Amino acid sequence: MIFMKKQLLLLFLILFCASCSSVKKHNEHITSLHTVAALQKDVDKAYTQLKKHHPNINLYIAKERLDFKFDSLKKSIDKPLTSYAFYAKISPVIASIRQGHINVYTPKKQFKRKAYKALIKKDFTINDLDFDYIEKELIVTNIRSQDSFLIGSEVIKVDGQDINELINTYKSRMASDGFNTTLYDRVLGKRFANYYYSDKFFIDSLQITFQKKDSVFNRNFKRIEKDEKQADTIIKDSLQKDIIVKLSKEERKAKKKKEKLIRKHNLVYGYVKSRKEYTRNLEFIGKDSTVAYMKIRGFMGGRYKTFYEEIFKKIDSSKTENLIIDLRDNGGGSLAEIAQLYSYLAEEPYRFLEPAEVNSRIPFLKAFMSNTESTGIKILLGTFSPFIITHNWIKTKKEAGKLYYKFKQTKEVTPKEKSFKGAVYVLINGHSFSASSVLSNQLQANKRAVFVGEETGGAYNSTVAGIFKIYELPESKLKIRIGVMQLETPHKQKPEGYGVKPDYIILPTIKDRKENNDPELNFVLNTIENKNN
Repeated sequence: MIFMKKQLLLLFLILFCASCSSVKKHNEHITSLHTVAALQKDVDKAYTQLKKHHPNINLYIAKERLDFKFDSLKKSIDKPLTSYAFYAKISPVIASIRQGHINVYTPKKQFKRKAYKALIKKDFTINDLDFDYIEKELIVTNIRSQDSFLIGSEVIKVDGQDINELINTYKSRMASDGFNTTLYDRVLGKRFANYYYSDKFFIDSLQITFQKKDSVFNRNFKRIEKDEKQADTIIKDSLQKDIIVKLSKEERKAKKKKEKLIRKHNLVYGYVKSRKEYTRNLEFIGKDSTVAYMKIRGFMGGRYKTFYEEIFKKIDSSKTENLIIDLRDNGGGSLAEIAQLYSYLAEEPYRFLEPAEVNSRIPFLKAFMSNTESTGIKILLGTFSPFIITHNWIKTKKEAGKLYYKFKQTKEVTPKEKSFKGAVYVLINGHSFSASSVLSNQLQANKRAVFVGEETGGAYNSTVAGIFKIYELPESKLKIRIGVMQLETPHKQKPEGYGVKPDYIILPTIKDRKENNDPELNFVLNTIENKNN
């Protein structure tokens, strides 16, 4: 027994030392200079993986043109570079493919267990800010702390770097689906902090220079303890002591029941704790609160079937004749969810999708068996591979020399028995992407909704998503996410490569943002009121 304990202790020490060594080795590797030959091999690996897994890589760029870009990239690497400098070179080339679901991620700093536990107890205060890039200005539109003075402020510099230089750099690394350009400004605003982090090994603090009216000032943002942050937002009487109130049995029971209802509500509506907001919302607005307004920030998380069942019952019982669906800044998500939502809006039987083009008879196994997966996951996938392969072969068919995977949504279905029969208005912008564009395509093609806002960032005809292959480049440790299924809608438009366009183009201004005015929503509400009058 004593011998076994010693053996286990020795094994633990070996694993612990190996883990510490691995963390140190990883951090040193990604911050060191990589040889020219090794980085050129990474370029070849990246291009090989893209051609192998992406079903239509030359949809928006000719093969000869893309070959030239990758060859030029290799030739441009004439000196050793860090992983982050390499990212700055390769990301614009991959963006030229014009497929918005292809992403490149820089490697991140790793931490030993104790340091990691300390890190996750902190919040980076910059993440409390929401930005919007509008009329070539990056402004603060919301803040989840007490410093509300920052709302409406324009960002001038970040750690001394001019904001316009940063914006132009990040734009060169982005891609929408096809040739539409509305996605760039919208995504830059919403994800500015993420793009800034991508250039850095690790950020513990940063300084932003703001301008508000004629005043220019600096604000420092840092990682602080979550408990400290919470204390900053709660005003307490320092002399008042906490009073412990003992609850009766009935009161404890009522409290538990209330907490259970809140948990259920949060699950159905998709509550995001870090942002203190719901993914899905329904409220009645407008004159006499007769218009149903549904805001959907993303098609993911929560019990969406329960949500749509509940809210369409509410809409039906309210006898409302007008429904507004807000898909602005909705980057997409679940195909099953948008099909579920459309079933409550359709007026006749429909097919949601065409079979998806793929490059393999076993797309799921090819996607999941990646070099980014742990050995344990690979063993698990290997164990279940006979079932995955059988399922994929049944679902995949070859037609006219191409492979197609059939989703459940490729079958013809009938609308819900109590589907909404009234007028539907959809608010869209450049960050309405992926699943949001697929849903918008169906609604517009079937003349089921009036669209207000700006062209969607996602393409009208198709999007390459479904499932993703994530591949890590051997030397630089950059990760590339590749969509492996081309999701085709039954409805097409020409020319290829543009988004769903609004019936009424309404664009917000800086003045609108600073005054918390919503011109798109106001346009629809005025339209409904004029129609009723």
